[in-house]
Amino acid sequence: MDRMDAVEERIAHLIRAVEDLSDVVARQSKDLDRLLRLTQLLAEREASGNAPEANVKPPHW
Repeated sequence: MDRMDAVEERIAHLIRAVEDLSDVVARQSKDLDRLLRLTQLLAEREASGNAPEANVKPPHW
């Protein structure tokens, strides 16, 4: 294998690695957006007073 083939092979591997990392970043971005929405909903519920109190026993106790 000559030098040019080796360089082309390394470039192909690097391109694949970049694509894989891009997929990971896109998935993490979706997860982060979902978690931020959930956190916002929980904060709004807490602020509105509709959240259950932490130290109150459930009615069936």
